[in-house]
Formats: sequence, C-alpha cells, structure tokens
Amino acid sequence: MIRINENYLKLKASYLFADIAKRVNAYTAANPDKPLIRLGIGDVTEPLPEVCVKALHEGADELAKRETFRGYGPEQGYAFLREAIAQGEYATRGCTIAPDEIFVSDGAKCDSANIQEIFAEEGLKLAIPDPVYPVYIDTNVMAGRTGANVGGRYEGVTYLECTPENNYVPAIPSEPTDLIYLCFPNNPTGAVATREQLTAWVEYAKANQAIILYDVAYVAFIRDESIPHSIYEIPGADEVAIELRSFSKTAGFTGTRCAYTVIPKKLQAYDSTGKAHSLHSMWNRRHTTKFNGVSYPVQKAAAAIYTPEGQAQVKALSDFYLENAALIRTAMQDLGLSCVGGDNAPYIWINTGRDSWEFFDLLLNKAGVVCTPGAGFGKCGEGHVRISAFNSRANVENALKRIAEALA
Repeated sequence: MIRINENYLKLKASYLFADIAKRVNAYTAANPDKPLIRLGIGDVTEPLPEVCVKALHEGADELAKRETFRGYGPEQGYAFLREAIAQGEYATRGCTIAPDEIFVSDGAKCDSANIQEIFAEEGLKLAIPDPVYPVYIDTNVMAGRTGANVGGRYEGVTYLECTPENNYVPAIPSEPTDLIYLCFPNNPTGAVATREQLTAWVEYAKANQAIILYDVAYVAFIRDESIPHSIYEIPGADEVAIELRSFSKTAGFTGTRCAYTVIPKKLQAYDSTGKAHSLHSMWNRRHTTKFNGVSYPVQKAAAAIYTPEGQAQVKALSDFYLENAALIRTAMQDLGLSCVGGDNAPYIWINTGRDSWEFFDLLLNKAGVVCTPGAGFGKCGEGHVRISAFNSRANVENALKRIAEALA
C-alpha cells in the first residue's frame, strides 16, 4: 500500500493567496463591470530592463547557431554570472564572497524550501518570524519538523514576534534554536534591521552553533546606506549564515526566474556524533543531483544587470516602485493609519485597528482594491494588511482615491 507524507495533513486547508483568489473571484463574478486594482500579491508590473531584454535576445541567437550553441550548463551557474554577482553584490560592499560560493537557481522561494534537505528532519529547533512569508513555515511542516497546528501556531516552533512595540524587528529568543529564518527588508512588513541588530543575531547563532537563513530578496529597495545590504557585512556571518537572493524584484524576473543562494565554505553543521561537515559541499551535492541549471539566455540577462547601463536601469525600476510606495504610505498616514515600510521596501504594513480579513473585504467590496490580510502571515499579522507598490502609477493613484472614499 502506497502511503502519503502525513505531514501535509497538518497544513492549513488552504494557502493564503488561494484564499485571496477565492474572494476576488467571487467579487469579480458578482461585479463584472467593476474593475479591480490589485495591490496584494507582490508580483511586478513593469517591463524587464532594456539591457536584460537585449541579453535575452543575444542568448537566444547564440543557441540558434551551431558554432555558439550550448546544451547543459554548469548546475551551479555559469562563471560569468557568478563572477558578476560576487563583484557587484559583495566585493563592492566589502564582503569576501567567492564566485564558487554562489549557486544560481530558478527562485529564492525554491531555494528556501530546498535548503532544508541538508538539515535534520527531527530534533531541529526552528526560529521563524511572525508575521512571516508563508513558505518558511509551510515547508518545515511538510518536512515533519513541527507538531500540530494549535490556535494558529505549530508546535515545536519558536515564533519570533514582530509587533508595533519592537517596530516589527524580532528580539533574540531566550532559548537556544538551531535554524533561524530572517528576512530584511521584510516580507510582509517592510521593516529593516540595523547593523547592530544583525550583529546580535550573528553572535547568537555562533553561541548556539545555529544557522541563519537570511532572505534578502528585496535588497534593491534599500536606500538608507546605514542598513546592511548583506548579512556578510557583519563580521563572522560567513561562519553561520546562508543568504538567499533573487532577481525577481531587483529586475522584474518574476516571469523569467533567476535567483541565487550563497553558502560560504566556512559554514559547517554537525552530525549526530558532533562531527562538523561542510554545508557548501553538501549543498553542491544536492544542487548538482537535483537541478540542471537556469537557462543560458536567462543567465545572460541576469549578468547584464551588472553593467553600468544595467545598474542604472534596475535602480530606475526600484525607484519607480518606491515612489509608488511613498504615495501609499503618505495616503495611509493621512487617513490616520499607522504603518511601516515603503521607504526601504516595496511593501507598506498597515495597522488597521480591526480584523485583517474584515479590512481586506472592506477594501475589496467598497473600493475594488485587493490588498493582503496580515492574518495570513501569522498570528502577529492580525489587525494588519500589506499593500504592495507593484503596479502602475495610474493604478496606485486611482486605488488610493478609492480607498479614501471607502474609509470616509
């Protein structure tokens, strides 16, 4: 008799964005003549930068000729892209990250889930923020690292609460943990961590022989230069941290798919006898066994970001979304709503003062605007909603007008 992975049965009946889609579909069916403005799911709306489009065409043209055709590439990523990342993202920030410590993939979401395979399935103490990007917690449930869901939280997880009182940046836990998830600029709150706060996390991880999974997918939106762009700007982080990055929001690659994970060679974890092992070697083995690499034209497009023209174009792209974010944040504050984010992140996290799904339904049904209810990101997300800056300027301005009228 074939059996299922019963850990899947512990998951909530539906995923956050599936719940949103169900309500949105019901609205559109009942209101076919009322156009929606979507400021919910964090998908980009602006075209790819010109340098990326040109590189995609060049890569495809190379594949059309026998003399320049390429088949399978290196699973870890082409050297030209890994070298560009090492220089453009790390050397320029004073971080010593070698090209062969960078693993190119088809998405940070995939990597954040797949990376768990190199860690123990039982006995691992998890530390996960609340509110949180759902993938972090759900994939650990699937892997069997949690107990049942009781009162909206899974047993066996240390929840790192992000609240108005701590400005949505979690405190160091009082108990030891093993695998720590951190995301800054944060999804969903838009909060950022200071150098001092990240230093404290690195010291905690060292003291507890723990590993930090540091998701910095929204690094392109940091404008405050005092905020670290990489955890490797913190001394000693290369001994305790794995960094996850993506081109999705940096350059609009949500439909193109390209990301990378950094695993320093200094990084070690332990077997049941206490013997240390290289996580770099283990991930390389996993990566080369289960992944055939990102397509050559897409990697060419990603590398084009690191040219002078590419740097200017991706900055213009993130500037555009940040201008949207500033409009949203100002409008929410003018309505008397407390919020964070929107300055170093494309998300605005709004303290609504009421049930988050109730506020979602209010904006959907009275304004025709889709946001994301905070309760879907965790217990501490209740009473909040996330509004995304990913849309056209005209749609953002129209949405803000509708919201103001709905809340009047």
